[in-house]
Amino acid sequence: MVACETGPYIVFFDWDESTITPEAANVLNSAVSAYSNCGTARVMLAGHADRSGSAQYNVGLSQRRNAAVQQYLTGRGIPAARIMSEAFGETQNRVPTADGVRELQNRRVEVTYGPGSGM
Repeated sequence: MVACETGPYIVFFDWDESTITPEAANVLNSAVSAYSNCGTARVMLAGHADRSGSAQYNVGLSQRRNAAVQQYLTGRGIPAARIMSEAFGETQNRVPTADGVRELQNRRVEVTYGPGSGM
């Protein structure tokens, strides 16, 4: 039996974008392949933004990024009913920056599976 690789599978986005890049698609394809070993595990999407733009705008941008990832995953067979998402905006930066700074590492969605995933 192959273990369920729970992630996180982290995909990054261009500045002010929610489009899945070719690099992000590669990561998500790995996540989809791994999910087949996870039974009916819950999927959690955590959307993030860098600190450029207003805090309110960045929550919306995080939501759009989550939606793009969810659409990608459901288009490849992961049931939408299993997917939960939360948009964190600029509140959980991977790389600490001053307000207003564009930082690729902070523009991301983290995908995790299984127990402990979700809210």
